[in-house]
Amino acid sequence: MRALTVRPGEKGSLEVRDVSDPAPAAGELLVQGLAVGVCGTDREIVRGEYGWAPPGREELVLGHESVGRVRQVPPGSGFSVGELVAGVVRRPDPEPCGACAGGEFDMCRNGRYTERGIKEIDGYGAQMWCVEADYAVKLEPHLERVGVLMEPTTVVAKAWEQVERVGARSWFEPRRVLVTGAGPIGLLAALLGVQRGLEVHVLDRVTEGPKPSLVRELGAVYHAENAEQVISDVCPDIVIEATGMNEPVLAALTGTAPYGVVCLTGVSPAGRRMTVDAGALNREIVLQNDAVVGSVNANLRHYRQAADALAKADVSWLERMITRRVPLERATEAFTPQRDDVKVVIEL
Repeated sequence: MRALTVRPGEKGSLEVRDVSDPAPAAGELLVQGLAVGVCGTDREIVRGEYGWAPPGREELVLGHESVGRVRQVPPGSGFSVGELVAGVVRRPDPEPCGACAGGEFDMCRNGRYTERGIKEIDGYGAQMWCVEADYAVKLEPHLERVGVLMEPTTVVAKAWEQVERVGARSWFEPRRVLVTGAGPIGLLAALLGVQRGLEVHVLDRVTEGPKPSLVRELGAVYHAENAEQVISDVCPDIVIEATGMNEPVLAALTGTAPYGVVCLTGVSPAGRRMTVDAGALNREIVLQNDAVVGSVNANLRHYRQAADALAKADVSWLERMITRRVPLERATEAFTPQRDDVKVVIEL
């Protein structure tokens, strides 16, 4: 079969090549891969900046945003041939920390976790793949064309769960949310905000292309002005920060309504510096009982939440989020950004 492979740490090593057909072990599903999504982590791996091959090997099969169709099932798995599934990315460490032992492997404390297509386990960027039944999640049949959005939706499902858990430490009835960034994570965060009945605002820098219309079609408000001004005007109860850029991050920390919750999901690049009034920042957070929380990855609970959210969403809207589909044999094209890209998908 054909698969998308890379040699982690080696720039320019991305290629589509023949690999051995997978053989499911006991308790594993055999799945026909339909598509994988391309995200910032994949691009970092392709640039040689990140990623680990499986022990004893140089190559890693790329791809952690998956969707596929079940072709073979183990007895008693609860799955059936023909069902649509996505594979969970992370696995707990072999000698689990307390979080991993409790199923919260997204909160691993010792860093010994592994991840499909990222860290020490082959990913889902192949025409066939295997996955443990315990790490596969069903999707509704009508989501075949958009089920590849499952993994990024799990990230925002966890972010929303974190916001609501933090908010629940006292009376919490938020009305307005600001999402900074209208990439896939930001748009999906906005979708889940709309599904919660909130007034949703989205901030991004672009004024043309698909992003403004995708936001407005959700019933949300799109902004492209200065971050500090937008946050001041909106005065959100919740900010979900999905850019990792200094300006919106710092504006969010001091711009929420009292008892505001800021959830940081974007990873900031190192090296860019800004002058910050740390005293004013501290004063604002303390005197307003504000909270700031970082959130990354997802566990099985979040995958199930994401599957429910996608099942309730407008499929035509989700399809418009996927702005480019590239066949596997031309997969390298998916890693060359184009002007109006939102979500790029490789079809397997």
